[in-house]
Amino acid sequence: MNHDARTNATAALRIIPREQHVISRKNISKAALRVLYRLNEAGYQAYLVGGAVRDLLLGGHPKDFDVATNATPEEVKKLFRNSRLIGRRFRLAHVVYGPEIIEVATFRGTGEEDASAGDRHIVDGRIVRDNVWGSIEEDAIRRDFRVNALYYDISDFSVRDYVGGMQDVENRVLHLIGDPATRYREDPVRMLRAVRLAAKLNFRIDAAASAPFAELGPLLADAAPARLFDESLKLFLAGHGLKSFHMLEQTGLLKFMFPATARALKRGDKALRALIEQGLANTDARLAEGKSVTPAFLFAVLLWGEVRDLAHTWITKGMESTAAWDRAAAQVVAEQCQRVAIPRRFTLTMEEIWALQPRFEQVQRKRVFRLMTHPRFRAAFDFLLLRAAESPAINELGQWWAHAQQLPHETLAAALAGVPQGSVAEPAAAAAKPRKRRRRKPAGKSGHKSDSV
Repeated sequence: MNHDARTNATAALRIIPREQHVISRKNISKAALRVLYRLNEAGYQAYLVGGAVRDLLLGGHPKDFDVATNATPEEVKKLFRNSRLIGRRFRLAHVVYGPEIIEVATFRGTGEEDASAGDRHIVDGRIVRDNVWGSIEEDAIRRDFRVNALYYDISDFSVRDYVGGMQDVENRVLHLIGDPATRYREDPVRMLRAVRLAAKLNFRIDAAASAPFAELGPLLADAAPARLFDESLKLFLAGHGLKSFHMLEQTGLLKFMFPATARALKRGDKALRALIEQGLANTDARLAEGKSVTPAFLFAVLLWGEVRDLAHTWITKGMESTAAWDRAAAQVVAEQCQRVAIPRRFTLTMEEIWALQPRFEQVQRKRVFRLMTHPRFRAAFDFLLLRAAESPAINELGQWWAHAQQLPHETLAAALAGVPQGSVAEPAAAAAKPRKRRRRKPAGKSGHKSDSV
């Protein structure tokens, strides 16, 4: 970090003794405590640092525990046989205890950008490698947000605050350390991190920290697409996806991450907004219940509006329906993957979910049973239910398919016996026909249920 970035990034050390904070060792992982104690006993400084300290102060239960020390990575490696050194951009040690990994980082220094000593490399303001060691004071002002620069001292159980992080925890606000524009140029992903932390912690972003978003948002295009995929999972699949989405919109960053989503919403499609918000709310609810979620479904939700609109445009121009949907999906996925590198295993599922949507309107007997046995039927059906706000016909169609899955195989077959095998029916009419047929004909023998669910 240069001198400009450190402007306003210094503060008098404030030590919060054990009796004045809520952090208890019983809430710290045993593995992290073992690392802290061993480093301390070997004569090194050792602190719990970052998100774990912040979350413990807020009464949370951190999953990850990071340690900062004045021991070099090589010294940590000598001290812990169960450790390995990783990283080129930021060299650090991973100490492994069964399934748990404690990340141990050496205090980072604030050496000048052109310093020949140390291992720091900066390109166009972005730090691409940084292995200059320093003091704990330097390490504190090198961190991104004040709330992430708090240190829990294992030697006396106090919390050390060098930049005003404790006050920000109390005020529930996010301030960047140093000049915001400089810090974002060093690493543009910090803008997304600000949004994610604010959503997760229910904090507000300080006005000075959010002011550069409009000007510097385009720098996200320079970030590695694979890294942005990881960031998108943290934004949307960590239990606070709906709030993260709203904050991305409010801060103007959505268009830099998901341009197709931003374009579709800008057209004022209330049904699309309802679909996205309900999809994110459902995902948050599933995570809160400990249920599994898939990125494929969520990305299918976020990109649906553009895919649907493109497919309908090409169909009205005379393109065959299946070809139009395939082309729309391919175009939207290709554009999105230039920004966020969604793995192929997920984009294939997304394309299948989209391609099955028009097939729900085909309620002829053979097509219904063929669709019910499709491997992606359940995901595609859940997606159809999210589309209920698009029109009364789509809403009714979703209700019909929900009812159809509850019927015994032979009862459903009898209900569908009279539906024409011709072209795609209008959704509302198609949804009504099976119910009328079922009232006229006897239910028949009780058969096995469809294996669609």
